Amino acid sequence: MKNIFPFLILLLCSCKKTLPAEAPVIVTVLPTAAESSYVKYTINAGAHFSDKSVLKEIILSEMNFKVKFDSSAIYKTIDPLNQYDINKLYGFSDGNDHHQNSARIGWSWNDNALRLYAYTYYNGVRDSKEITSVNIGAEVLCTIKFSAAEYVFKSGNSTVTMPRFVTTTIVKGYQLYPYFGGDETAPAEIRILIQDLP
Repeated sequence: MKNIFPFLILLLCSCKKTLPAEAPVIVTVLPTAAESSYVKYTINAGAHFSDKSVLKEIILSEMNFKVKFDSSAIYKTIDPLNQYDINKLYGFSDGNDHHQNSARIGWSWNDNALRLYAYTYYNGVRDSKEITSVNIGAEVLCTIKFSAAEYVFKSGNSTVTMPRFVTTTIVKGYQLYPYFGGDETAPAEIRILIQDLP
C-alpha cells in the first residue's frame, strides 16, 4: 500500500485535462443614460443631408436642444474658401419655405475652432452671425427664442439677435436638421448628437 500512494500522486499530477477552447468575448458598449437620450445624426461622406432628415411639421414658441460634436466635426474642404461656409445644425422654417424665412444654428470648423452661428433667412435674404466657439466633446445647450421682431440665439453663455420678418407669436413650419454645406459635400462621415429639450 505504501508503494501505491506515490504512484497515485504521480499519476494524478501527470494527467492532462483538455479544456474546451474559450469562446471569444463579445463586448457591447452601451451608451450612458445621458447619451442614450441623444439622437445620433450622421452625414455620410459625399452627402449634404443627414440620415434622419424627415419632414416634420412643428408649432413652436421656442426651440431648446443640447448638442455634442465628436472629432468628425474637424474637416478640411477641397477649396480653402469653403472652409468658412456654414453647415446647418438644427432649427426651423418660419412658414412653408425655409429659404424665405427660417432660423437655425449653424456650425463650421475654421481657424482651428468649432464655431456656432446664428443663421437666418429674412424675407428671402440670408444672414449669419457667429455666436461662440465650443470644444469638441462638450455638451452645449442651444436655444432659439423669438418675438414679433427678432430671433434670439443662445449657445452656452453667448447670445446673438437677428431680425425676424414673420410677426406671429408662435412659429408654424417644419423642422430643419443637420446639413453639410455650403458648396461642398461632407469630406468624411460627420456624426452629431442632438437632444431635444422642452
